[in-house]
Amino acid sequence: MRTNIVTEAGLPTRLGQWWDGIPFLTSAVVVVCGIIYLVCLLVGYDSFFEICFLPSAVLSRFQVYRIYTSIFFHGSLLHVLFNMLALIPLGSELERIMGSVRFLYTIILLATSNAIFHLLIALVVAHNPFHRVLLFMNECSIGLSGIIFSMIVIETRLSGIQSRSVFGLFNVPAIWYALILLIVLQLLMTNVSLLGHLCGILSGFAYTYGLFNFLMPGTSFYSTIESSSWLSSCVRRPKFILCTGENSVGDIPTYSSQNMASSGLFSGNIWRNLLAWMPQRESSAQSTEDSQRFMGRGRTLGSGQSQIVSADNSDSNLQARLLDNSNQNHPSDVAAIGTGQQLSDGRQQAADNAAAGVPARHQGSVASDEEIQKLVSMGFEKTQVEVALAAADGDLNVAVEILMNQQG
Repeated sequence: MRTNIVTEAGLPTRLGQWWDGIPFLTSAVVVVCGIIYLVCLLVGYDSFFEICFLPSAVLSRFQVYRIYTSIFFHGSLLHVLFNMLALIPLGSELERIMGSVRFLYTIILLATSNAIFHLLIALVVAHNPFHRVLLFMNECSIGLSGIIFSMIVIETRLSGIQSRSVFGLFNVPAIWYALILLIVLQLLMTNVSLLGHLCGILSGFAYTYGLFNFLMPGTSFYSTIESSSWLSSCVRRPKFILCTGENSVGDIPTYSSQNMASSGLFSGNIWRNLLAWMPQRESSAQSTEDSQRFMGRGRTLGSGQSQIVSADNSDSNLQARLLDNSNQNHPSDVAAIGTGQQLSDGRQQAADNAAAGVPARHQGSVASDEEIQKLVSMGFEKTQVEVALAAADGDLNVAVEILMNQQG
């Protein structure tokens, strides 16, 4: 009689696996903040007034360094613990989407924009003609929570969900989640910086609505940094995520405008620019624009090997999409581009034949070189043209519709 013995991994092993699942930059920020707090605790350093974000000092003495030093220091164990527990899931998700270098640039951008919003609001409140209040000008703020609130807004927007739960107590509309969370935290902990958190929310919304697009560099900027010699030791680490890699949908979600409806206020060029560079999840294959935007190598988190997606798979993906369209569970998904009309039964059969790879002479009609050349001149690949013409039984119009649906 055999006895099956099930052994569970010990706590150190599980902690190691959990830590290995955190991307490179997110784990680096956690380590830096933790070390800084421990050093301050050991040496008894508590002069946070010298490094905190203090609007009056930034404006009067131009101490710009406070914008960045303040985010790495924390005032208590609970302060650093809560911030790091919030950073790990948010930062991990966003770093997987953006890549490590781009995520670092985003953190710097958010820290700078948070400080600018903070200064502007503090100036307006302090110098308004009705009732001057100097509270915000002399408020000393430290901690990463302002950037975390920005990440909450960005991640909520990218997720495409309609509602979120506040501490498991009640659900709120996703667009108001960060603001309601700010109010709840302010009621529970009165010593937190209201303006610092609020500016983080403002920066998050400005980022998601494309107001910072003019500050975002192209993919060549990130790839140049990743290929530099001084960063090579970091890039080789399994946890490092390349922002220019052509990854599968499961590794780096791609942006889809179907999950995010634009409002009238932010419609037009700003929103279209946002669509051009901000990635998001989608269940289908990547679009041509996203494939161009994520050229190169991509890595799966926790793996030491790179995943390389070959462009040679385009034909098989194309046929798989045609086969998917002909499935009986989705009979209305196949539509003619530009007309919105469904393909006829004969054209649906042609699509099925194209997906199955039926050759031209199986249909009793051989496509002429002139027809093939005409479709190739329209920008389609010759292999796809031959398959489409074979499936369409030599009908040029049907073949064009099949090719357009493949591209769509």
